[in-house]
Amino acid sequence: MIYSHFLNIKSKIGYCLSLLLYVFCFSFPACKKDKTTSTITPQITFVSISPSSATEYLDPITITFSYDDLDGDLGQNDPNSTNLFITDSRNNVTYNYRISQLAPDGSSIHIKGNLNAVIKNTAITDGSSSQSVTYSLYIKDRAGNTSNTITTSAITVKQ
Repeated sequence: MIYSHFLNIKSKIGYCLSLLLYVFCFSFPACKKDKTTSTITPQITFVSISPSSATEYLDPITITFSYDDLDGDLGQNDPNSTNLFITDSRNNVTYNYRISQLAPDGSSIHIKGNLNAVIKNTAITDGSSSQSVTYSLYIKDRAGNTSNTITTSAITVKQ
């Protein structure tokens, strides 16, 4: 009788351990982190803006930023596409530009470097004789992944 009671307890322990092992094995894959788009989303960093003081309607403004794209699908050969977006802080107008394709189609290579975006000229928008402006910008790769947004340091636009 004690022996049969012992076998009954032993089988219950075995059943519980099997159930625990089953739950353990199938629970962890469900908790596995999914691959996020952060590994393929391009990242940009502000480098510089020049000049620090621009004459309205005359001086081009050059924004230099660095890019880092792990899968190399930054830029576009289609002249009608836009993938660089620059917003003027004074009026929230966004200007669309095109970055030329930086790596061949089908390649999955890590690319990084610096790009210059040139705003041909600008104007004072508030009627004063000088005005401070910053620009924010972001890029999109060919897969539609949007980068982080960066903001330039301020420059002065003068008459």
